[in-house]
Amino acid sequence: MKIHDLITTTEALSDLCERLAKSEFVTVDTEFMRENTYWPELCLVQIANEEEAAAVDPLAPGIDMKPLLDLMTDNPDVLKIFHAGGQDVEIIYNLTGKTPQPIFDTQIAMMAISQSEQIGYANMVESWLGITVDKGARFTDWSRRPLTDRQIEYAIGDVTHLSKIFPMILDKLVKTGRGAWLNAEMDKLADPENYRTDPEMAWKRIRSPGRNPAVLGRLKALAGWREGEAQHKNIPRGRIMRDETLADIASHPPKKQADLGKVRGLSNAWRDNDIGKRMLKIIEKAEPLSNKEMPQKMKRGAPLGKEGALVADLLKLLLKIRAREIDIAARLLTRTDELESLAAGVRDLPILQGWRKDVFGSDALDLVEGKVAFAVKNGKLLMTNVDDMADDMADNGSAKHAEAQAAE
Repeated sequence: MKIHDLITTTEALSDLCERLAKSEFVTVDTEFMRENTYWPELCLVQIANEEEAAAVDPLAPGIDMKPLLDLMTDNPDVLKIFHAGGQDVEIIYNLTGKTPQPIFDTQIAMMAISQSEQIGYANMVESWLGITVDKGARFTDWSRRPLTDRQIEYAIGDVTHLSKIFPMILDKLVKTGRGAWLNAEMDKLADPENYRTDPEMAWKRIRSPGRNPAVLGRLKALAGWREGEAQHKNIPRGRIMRDETLADIASHPPKKQADLGKVRGLSNAWRDNDIGKRMLKIIEKAEPLSNKEMPQKMKRGAPLGKEGALVADLLKLLLKIRAREIDIAARLLTRTDELESLAAGVRDLPILQGWRKDVFGSDALDLVEGKVAFAVKNGKLLMTNVDDMADDMADNGSAKHAEAQAAE
């Protein structure tokens, strides 16, 4: 594979993207800094196909990243491969208002062909290629220039290894017939709604302090205000104030600015500074949350109770058994709250639809309805049909009776 020098000019980037646009797929990774800013600062982009790889410096003077961004978002003929790519996709969305299309994430794919819940990149490389990744440059400051040869080598390695691993994962998905299982998961990753920052929706990320409309109205107003302040200053929202502090103020709003100095999580400066004045105005103007906006209660059946909790535990056991039997990550099949809902009588659930129903949901429903039970066979815990178990017991009883008669 040809490894290019660090790309720092628009001309070199355009030439690279023109060649990569003819590929069936490209592997992509980014290095960024976000500790001190609201918007993640893109510091390096690594990209490769099966023949060549390069690192692109978006901080190079005068470079125009448009050729690369167009390849990511406006070329449907090239599949974009990431590993745990949520933050990479977020950066591309922030720059373009679009997400890479089409997209494939090897961390998600590994869940369909192994029991790995969230396999790290280094572990995946070692598993598939037997290569130990040098993690020495992992926590480097990618915004500092010049980049060292070690940093660039480390960064490019992320996409060169991925370009070798992806065809192997794809081959296994084809052989196992599980590729279709991942369509919905990849669609979620590429959904622009996951990356759109709407101050009006910011309150939904904060743990709600109860269901009081007035409190939630203040929470919505304060969260939107904080988002705007953080965006304007380009600092992390937590630098304005932490979620816990914001929720506390929504629940117990101060009557005057001087009271802000008594709020846990705020400094005394809030008693008379401008940001404190702005926040107090937001609190004063906040309207109770409308019925339409009130958070929906989680869909649940009857309260579980002791017996229902036992059924939920059996469902979790069944999940472990099935995940082991077919070598799949349990998390890809379902989650604990969904199993508890099933035990409580809810039936409109993802595990009772599509491939999940075929692989796990039907048996889970049979277990809830008493049609199956657990048994130990040859030292292994298995699930068996209750009717079959009864037939086996009857057959064993008949055989023993026959033996007894013969002995007489």
